[in-house]
Amino acid sequence: MIVEKTLELLEWERLCQHLSTFAATKLGVAAAIELPIPDTVEASETLLQQTQEVYDLETQLLTALTFEGIHDIRAALVRSQRQGILRGEELLQVATTLLGSRNLRRLINRYPELTSLNQLVADLRTYPELEQEIRHCIDEQGEVADRASEKLMGIRERQRQVRNDVQTILQRILQRKGAALQERLITQRSNRFVVPVKAPQKDAVPGIVHDASTSGATLYIEPKATVELNNRLRQLTRQEQAEAEAIRQALTEKVAEVHEDLDALLQIVTLVDLATARARYSYWLEANRPRFVNRAADTLTLRRLRHPLLVWQQQHEQGPEVVAIDVTIQPQIRVVAITGPNTGGKTVTLKTLGLATLMAKVGLFVPAQEPVELPWFDQVLADIGDEQSLQQSLSTFSGHIRRIQEIIAALTDQSLVLLDEVGAGTDPLEGSALAIALLRYLADQAQLTIATTHFGELKALKYTDNRFENASVEFDDATLQPTYRLLWGIPGRSNALIIAQRLGLNEQVIAQAQAQMDGETDDVNQVIAGLETERRQQETKAQAAAQLLQSTEQLHEQVAKKASDLKVREQKLRQQQEKAIQEEIRRAKQAIAQVIRDLQQQPKSAPAAQVATERLEKIANQRLPSRTKPKAPPPKGFQPQVGDRVRIPSIGQKADVIKITPTNELVVKFGMMKMTVKPTEIESLTGEKVAPPPKKTDSAPKKGDNTPKNSAPMVRTSKNTLDIRGSRVADAEVVIEDAIAKAQGPLWIIHGHGTGKLRQGVQAYLSQHPLVSRYEFAEQADGGKGVTIAYCGV
Repeated sequence: MIVEKTLELLEWERLCQHLSTFAATKLGVAAAIELPIPDTVEASETLLQQTQEVYDLETQLLTALTFEGIHDIRAALVRSQRQGILRGEELLQVATTLLGSRNLRRLINRYPELTSLNQLVADLRTYPELEQEIRHCIDEQGEVADRASEKLMGIRERQRQVRNDVQTILQRILQRKGAALQERLITQRSNRFVVPVKAPQKDAVPGIVHDASTSGATLYIEPKATVELNNRLRQLTRQEQAEAEAIRQALTEKVAEVHEDLDALLQIVTLVDLATARARYSYWLEANRPRFVNRAADTLTLRRLRHPLLVWQQQHEQGPEVVAIDVTIQPQIRVVAITGPNTGGKTVTLKTLGLATLMAKVGLFVPAQEPVELPWFDQVLADIGDEQSLQQSLSTFSGHIRRIQEIIAALTDQSLVLLDEVGAGTDPLEGSALAIALLRYLADQAQLTIATTHFGELKALKYTDNRFENASVEFDDATLQPTYRLLWGIPGRSNALIIAQRLGLNEQVIAQAQAQMDGETDDVNQVIAGLETERRQQETKAQAAAQLLQSTEQLHEQVAKKASDLKVREQKLRQQQEKAIQEEIRRAKQAIAQVIRDLQQQPKSAPAAQVATERLEKIANQRLPSRTKPKAPPPKGFQPQVGDRVRIPSIGQKADVIKITPTNELVVKFGMMKMTVKPTEIESLTGEKVAPPPKKTDSAPKKGDNTPKNSAPMVRTSKNTLDIRGSRVADAEVVIEDAIAKAQGPLWIIHGHGTGKLRQGVQAYLSQHPLVSRYEFAEQADGGKGVTIAYCGV
């Protein structure tokens, strides 16, 4: 009972609801809402490993687990065991669940390093033969397919033949007895084909009356000529239903044969979905994996810890910014007393610690900075908030005592105990004594106790028993507002008088209360205030030193990187220069050697020597950088204008530009001749080519241009003509909606004259349709008032 009450106090159900939003299947959602809490540290470690593997798979390997096609088929399995017959939709869900589970297993098997997940799906049996058989017999709409059996195929073929015969006979009656019919259409009543006959002329169509219109003006008659055929069609329908049911029963029996394996399959898929939900929720929380430590030797460390429900409230409900707290508890500490003013965040701190412990137990990451280290508590026991009950005549104090007794009864040496305002609700002297005795008892019996209190005597326990530690919620004296930060090592002040003064309590009352406080209490508060001021100063200096150190390290890294880059660049340039010089020397030597060989082969004469001298001079001009001539800048392009004089290189003529066409071509004139040339076919008198014109972006359509993008011609064809005569308005609306979605112009809708109800219904539907701009009756040659033209998609 106390454990369930603790979960209620910590709002564990809300956290489970948040977790369920990250599940992919209905199975996962249901399991997340009823999330079980493990009883052993080994189970918690397994869950954390599963969460870690899904987290790594989706964030590092960038592969998302998919649960497509997986359904909650538990109800169908129960019915199959009880010899019920599953519907086609249920059988189809069994098949898709088998396929989806197989695909999930294959995806996990692709990554052998995911040892925990692979072990989880190792025993997954997906029965591909059963899946294929169901898909062979059941189509995508959940209906039994013709191919399921030859008998069913034969029955349905005979059904189609008889139905066609009925339609043929009724069509003849429509043609012969048109004057006696309300509308020329074939409809059904009681699964039998009938025609609508005007009541005064019912004798014109002998047969069985199955129904009448509301007004009584129309009778729905089954002609005698079709009675036998309708009877045969009804018999075939019963045979079809019996055969389809037999097929579904056979498939249901095969499902029942393997229901145990299918139950196990659903459990495995649910566990994988839960691991996926935990990983995705942890990623959303920016949480880190916790590590369970030995409480007797290791420090409980939760830095920058945030309340997960407040994070959700901030992100989804525009709540206030979440203040993170630091929790560091040494191994020898068994009790922490948190003091400070009301509304300072003491209760929220208790709940945050409790939820962090439970999250780690169920395999969730904790919203805190690494390292996240905490013990594995076998249970969390809490007494938070008032426990008043008029029915049980319990005061606040009585309610606390009853809860504390339940905690003591359920206590183990691995428990985490959370107590809010311990000893409150009674005489301060007795309440303080009771609180001290209780905390001393819990220090002996529980693994860790966190208690909030206003009693000053509890603050002194730290100095007489090394198992106790003080902590406080910070209060800003300047703004008279709590900061919600958790301070360790020093007790907090209640600041009751300061808060009462800020809330507007009478100054005389405040002064009298101040006078009632003895000097010793005032001295203690002054000492605490001094400690708080000194702590804030040390924190400010530490933050400044940390920022300076970080800036220095960043500057050192930047300078070292730039020096390294410059050194590498200098070395690379030196190598490139040396390589280029060596290449130039090699080429020059080759050229000079060639000149010498040519000079040696020719007869010795002055012209030969002159030629050799000129070749050497040329080599020197090419190879020596100081003698290399600068390259002439490329001629700049120009844009010809009307009146400019240009040259046409292809014909060697100069001409005047007399016109520039919209296509950017030029009309030029030379002498008596005119010709049109492209810009690329001319140049300026100085040899400059025409620069390419700047690219034009597509301009927006001009204002007032109402020309439709897709205007369809007013031509009537079989594709834009819709015959709905004989249909009910509701049925006609479905057909018209489909035709309008496909239409790109006028749509001829033939509704006939009749009583006019169908026409009125059609036009009322068209008048409200967003894709219909207008409608009108057709010309007399096209049917007149028996046809409505709807203009769609324009």
